[in-house]
Amino acid sequence: MKQQITYFPEPGKANTDEVLKLAAQRAKELGIKHIVVATTTGETALKAAETMKDQDVKIIGVTLHAGIWEKYGSPHPDKVKRAEEMGVKFLTGTHVLMGNLSTSIMNKFGGISWSDLIAHAYYTFSQGTKVAVEIVVMAADAALLPVEKEVIALAGSDTGADTALVVQPAYSTDFFSLKVREIIAKPR
Repeated sequence: MKQQITYFPEPGKANTDEVLKLAAQRAKELGIKHIVVATTTGETALKAAETMKDQDVKIIGVTLHAGIWEKYGSPHPDKVKRAEEMGVKFLTGTHVLMGNLSTSIMNKFGGISWSDLIAHAYYTFSQGTKVAVEIVVMAADAALLPVEKEVIALAGSDTGADTALVVQPAYSTDFFSLKVREIIAKPR
């Protein structure tokens, strides 16, 4: 199989519209019905809903966990409401790879947790790759998507989206069953 990958010269929000367009196109081609989107304020999830409004897809917007909202920002009520009116489901939960209990233990006592080690391995591809994998597992754990069907995960570096992956989901209890099937786009 030959499939085109889009590489962006720089990471960041400027790539969001292109990532959404590419993800929508690939979802149509593969018949994918679930799109998982990392979203701090709800803006990226809302843009995904607007971009894919004519497609038969379910969009799940995964926010940062509440413990870091003060530092990085929180869901914006108006954006979340507008996205929910377009059918987006939102999830705020414990991050599977970073920002979880093992990270707290590491911060207090030193060392590195296994989940942080896995997260940093994904960072070698891009920040968006790590976040995309993480949000798929979070959505699976929350029973918001079927683990037996491929999904598209959208994430980014700081704000917006610069990474799109086709992922075979898994629950956190079966993490290594997760497979990144395709890279649709990512920063170079």
